[in-house]
Amino acid sequence: MEVLLTPEKEARLNQLAARSGKSTAELVEEAVDRLLDYETWLIQEIEKGLAQAARGELIEHEEAVVRVEKRLREKENQPRSTFSNADISPGRARTPE
Repeated sequence: MEVLLTPEKEARLNQLAARSGKSTAELVEEAVDRLLDYETWLIQEIEKGLAQAARGELIEHEEAVVRVEKRLREKENQPRSTFSNADISPGRARTPE
């Protein structure tokens, strides 16, 4: 498979490879792995939501707003940390909320 990148993206990838001590191929493979894991998780979550809706397991708009606002407040109160691969592993709780 061949992946075409803009010169700017290729330059950024080369810089990241140099800084990380990894090859550009390793970085691209890791990125593809993360993308595939995320997309698989996202599709599963969407399918779960659709199944819940089909069973009539819905909440009122107001309740949805309350839940979203609560999550946003919780997220604002969390200490900021550096990003790591563990943060985006599909089996971890750090998936999008």
